Amino acid sequence: MAGLSDIEWTDATWNPVSGCEIVSPGCTHCYAMRMAARLQAMGHPAYEGVTRKVNGKPVWTGTLHLNEQALAIPLRWRAPRKIFVNSMSDLFQEGIPSDFIARIWDVMARTPQHIFQILTKRPENMRRIIWANRLTALPNVWLGTSVESRKYIGRIDELRHVPAQVRFISYEPLLGPVSRVDMAGIHWAIVGGESGPRARQMRRAWVDEIRTQCEEQRVAFFFKQWGGTNKKAAGRKYLGRTWDNYPELRALD
Repeated sequence: MAGLSDIEWTDATWNPVSGCEIVSPGCTHCYAMRMAARLQAMGHPAYEGVTRKVNGKPVWTGTLHLNEQALAIPLRWRAPRKIFVNSMSDLFQEGIPSDFIARIWDVMARTPQHIFQILTKRPENMRRIIWANRLTALPNVWLGTSVESRKYIGRIDELRHVPAQVRFISYEPLLGPVSRVDMAGIHWAIVGGESGPRARQMRRAWVDEIRTQCEEQRVAFFFKQWGGTNKKAAGRKYLGRTWDNYPELRALD
C-alpha cells in the first residue's frame, strides 16, 4: 500500500484508501484499476471486492477500504520524499468519511520533511470537505485535479478556490485539446498520454497548446510521457528534450 514509485513526478506512493469509481473518460483505462484487479486476485485484503470483470476488463465496483494500518507509514520515512497520496484511489470520492481524511491531514502535518501530492477528479468535493472541516492549508501539501479534455476544465475553477501551497493540474491521460485555459492560481502542470494495452493516442498539438500557455502564464511544465501500448519505446522527450520542471515554493494563497 506504500513504497517507492516509478511515476516520473513523485518519489513514493501512500494508499490509506483502496477502491474507486469511474467518474469520467479519463478513468476508462485506469492503470490503478488494472493493478487493483491483480492485487485482488492475489488475495490482498485491502483490494477485496474493489473490481469486477465487465466484457473481460476490470472495472471499479465502488467498494472502498479504509486502510488503518497504512496511516502511519509516512511517519516511518525519515528522509524527505515527494509522496503521491492515494495513487490507487481518489481521496475525495464519495464514501470516504471526513474524519478519516482529517486523520490523513494530521499525518501530513506531523511529517513536514515530506511533500504530499494529492490528485483528484472531484475537486468540488475537495473544496467542500477542506472548508467544511477547516482542514489547515499545510505548506507541504500540494493539491491537484485531473483534466483530460476541454470538457473538464471546470475542475480548474474548483481547484482555484482551495487553499494550498501548490495547486497543480494533471493533463493525463490527455484525450483531447483543452484550448484556452485560465491557469491563474495554478502553479504546476503535468502532461502525459495514456499508456497500456488500449491506450488512446495523444496528439502533439494538444501538448503544444498547454506548454505555450504554461510559458505565458508562468506555470511550471512537466512532460511525463507520450504513452501508448509501449510507453518506454515512445519515451518522454518532447521538442528534443525532457521537461521536468517543478513549481517554486511560495506563500500560501
